[in-house]
Amino acid sequence: MQRMLSVLMVFLCIVLAAQPALAKDKKQDEKNVKVPDYVVNISKENTYPNPTQDLPHLQPSSLARTLLDTVDVNIENPTLIRMLNETSINPTRTSIGFHAKIFLGEWPLSYDSEETNVNWEFRQVNANKVDNRGGKSAHKLHYEQEKEQRVSGDLTAKVNNSDEVKKMMMMAAAEKTGLPLAFQTVIGRGTQKDQVYNVPPKKVSYLYAYVPAVNEKGKVTYGEVYLVLTGSKMKLEVKNITHQGIGAWIPIQDHLALKYVTGQELR
Repeated sequence: MQRMLSVLMVFLCIVLAAQPALAKDKKQDEKNVKVPDYVVNISKENTYPNPTQDLPHLQPSSLARTLLDTVDVNIENPTLIRMLNETSINPTRTSIGFHAKIFLGEWPLSYDSEETNVNWEFRQVNANKVDNRGGKSAHKLHYEQEKEQRVSGDLTAKVNNSDEVKKMMMMAAAEKTGLPLAFQTVIGRGTQKDQVYNVPPKKVSYLYAYVPAVNEKGKVTYGEVYLVLTGSKMKLEVKNITHQGIGAWIPIQDHLALKYVTGQELR
């Protein structure tokens, strides 16, 4: 009996130890969006070299962290954090009795993502066609970009400091989906993929190419930010906090959804 209890205890320890790893894997699966089989990566084949749009999470400096901890509102705007990182304050003994309030501006402070969806056929950028109605054997069809196409995303409404809002929304959407996002992506003329589609005799077939995009929706928080200096002490103060709902379409960079249609001429 004692031996069975020992074995049971060992088993429970193994199960409990595995739970954090399983939870981590589950969290990772929920974060990343599964890409359909008909969506291809063209980063190597694209004749137009799109610049990487990765926005790393900027780590606050020691001083910036001290200042951020003095306010209850969440501040994650990378531009504002960079400005605080570059700030240098060296109080002296003569600072006693000194008081100043410096207005740093009205900022979009943070963005809270509420809904993230992917439209894999956001914008059609190409159509290849093979007419094999007079043929007696199968013909081959593959994707080849006929014209350079530029696809841009944007916010769904006008907001203040739209560039800052875009940065935070793109960071949130990229983290949730695990996809390479950019508010503009270009498909270069002559870009090709090796996949071959067989066109049966007496058929007209089309291969349509679409740039996919993420539809991001959430809420942005604005506030007036002040740097307050009192003697040798310093803090941030945020006033007139407001919230605004916002959405955006953000293209997925260097990816195409290829849709093969065979039959009568449809378009």
